[in-house]
Amino acid sequence: MPVLWLLTLLLALALVGYVLARRRALASAGGNTRNLHSLPSYYGSNAALFVLVPSLLVLALWLVLQPILIGASVRGDIPPEIVSDGSSFGLVMSDVRRLADGLDAAVGQGAMSAEEARATEVNFDDVRAVLGSVGVALGSAVDTNVLRLAQSYRAISATFDMVRTVIVLGLAIAGFLYAYSRTNADFRARNTVERAILAILIVAASIAILTTVGIVLSLIFNTIEFFQLYPASEFFFSTVWSPSFGGGSELGMLPLLWGTLYISLVALLVAVPIGLLSAIYLSEYAGPAVRAFAKPLLELLAGIPTIVYGLFALLTVGPFLVSFFGQDGHLGVNWMGGGTAVMTAGLVMGIMLIPFVSSLSDDIINAVPQSMRDGSFGLGATRSETIKQVVLPAALPGIVGAILLAASRAIGETMIVVLGAGAAARLSLNPFEAMTTVTAKIVSQLTGDSDFASPEALVAFSLGMTLFVITLGLNVFALYIVRKYREQYE
Repeated sequence: MPVLWLLTLLLALALVGYVLARRRALASAGGNTRNLHSLPSYYGSNAALFVLVPSLLVLALWLVLQPILIGASVRGDIPPEIVSDGSSFGLVMSDVRRLADGLDAAVGQGAMSAEEARATEVNFDDVRAVLGSVGVALGSAVDTNVLRLAQSYRAISATFDMVRTVIVLGLAIAGFLYAYSRTNADFRARNTVERAILAILIVAASIAILTTVGIVLSLIFNTIEFFQLYPASEFFFSTVWSPSFGGGSELGMLPLLWGTLYISLVALLVAVPIGLLSAIYLSEYAGPAVRAFAKPLLELLAGIPTIVYGLFALLTVGPFLVSFFGQDGHLGVNWMGGGTAVMTAGLVMGIMLIPFVSSLSDDIINAVPQSMRDGSFGLGATRSETIKQVVLPAALPGIVGAILLAASRAIGETMIVVLGAGAAARLSLNPFEAMTTVTAKIVSQLTGDSDFASPEALVAFSLGMTLFVITLGLNVFALYIVRKYREQYE
C-alpha cells in the first residue's frame, strides 16, 4: 500500500477511535459529563493518540530503514563485471533504483503487465520502449544485469511494503483496542493526553537540536577525513587556491576568507548607516501613519529571494558601475574591467541587509523608556541632542548586536556572490576586482561529477566548518555584548 494511502487510513482510524471512545465514555457516565473524570474530548483524543503515535513512529522508522536494508540485500547480488570498469556501487544502485521505479510506473499506468515486469528474460529495448511511453527516462548504459537487479529490488520492495502495511495497521488497531478497553468514567484521560502532548512537544523541540548536532558532526567527520589527505597547515596558511582533480592541487583558504570578509565589509558599510538612520527616523521622527507604511515596506527587502538580488547585481548594478569606473566610463578611469567585482556584490548585499539592521535597531531604540527622553527634554536638550546623548548610548549594545548578526548573515551569503563578485580567488585591496568567497567555492566544489573521496571534494566540508566557526563566534560575541551591556529599565 502506498504511504499516502496508509497515512489516510491511519487518520480515518484515529477519527473513528475518537468518536467511539468519546461515545463509550459518555455511555459509562450515563450521558452526564459531570460524572466523568475528564471532558469527553480527552477520552476521544486518548484513543486517537494510541492509534496514531505508535503506528506513525514505526512507519517513520520503517521508511528510514527500508531503503538501507533493500539496498544491502541487492548490493550483494551485483555481479563483479558490472563494477570492473571503475564504476562505483553507488552509481549502479542508482540505476537499479531508477529502473525499479520505472517498472513500477509502467505497471501502475498499464503500459506493462505485472507478468512482464516480473519476467527475467525481458528484452531491454522493449522495456525501454514501454517505459518511454509513460515518460520514464533511462540511461543507455543500463544492461540486462541491472534490469534483473531492478526486478529483484522491486520484488523485495513490494514484500517490505506489504509487511509494513500489516505491521502499521496492526499497531493502529491494537492501540485503539487498548485505549477503548480503558475508557470509562473513572479513567484519567486528561492526564494521559497531557503527558502525551508534553512528550510530543519535547520531541519537536529536540528535532532542531538534533539537526544542528547532525550538521556539526557531518562537518567534523568530513573535515577530519580531508586533513588526513591534505595538510592542515597549507589549508589555513597558503595564499593560493587552485583545485585540480588531476592532482597537484593547492587548496589555501586565505584568498577565499579574504574575499568573504572584504565583501561583507563593503556590505556592512552600506547597510549599517542606511539601516541605522532609517531606524532612528522611524522610531524618533516619523508619525504613526508614515511608520505604519514605511516600516513594512522597508522589511519587504528581507523577503526578496537572494537569487533575485544576484540577478540585480549581475544585470543592473555591475553594468552601472562599469559605466562609471570602466575604461570607457564617464569618469575616464580604468579601475573596473567587468561587471563582477567586490563592489558589485557588496552594494547589493548591503541593500539586502538594510532591513536586518533597521528592524532590529528600531525595536531596540523603541525599548528605551520614554521617561529618559522626557528627562532630556526637561533639561533643555533638543530632539537631536536627546537622540545622540541619551537614546543611542542606551541602545548601543543592542545596535552592536544587530550589526554583528547582520555580519554573520553577510558572511554566509552565496547567490549574490556567485553572480555579482566573480570566481577569482585572489588577495587584493582593489574593490573593483573580481573575487570569490568561501560559500561560492563550497558550491563549485560540490557541483559536477567528482570523486567524493578526493581532497578537492572533501575541502568543501573544511570550508563549511571554518565558516561555521566564524559565524558561530560572531553570534556568540553579539549575544555576549547584548547581555553584558544591556540596560535594564523598569
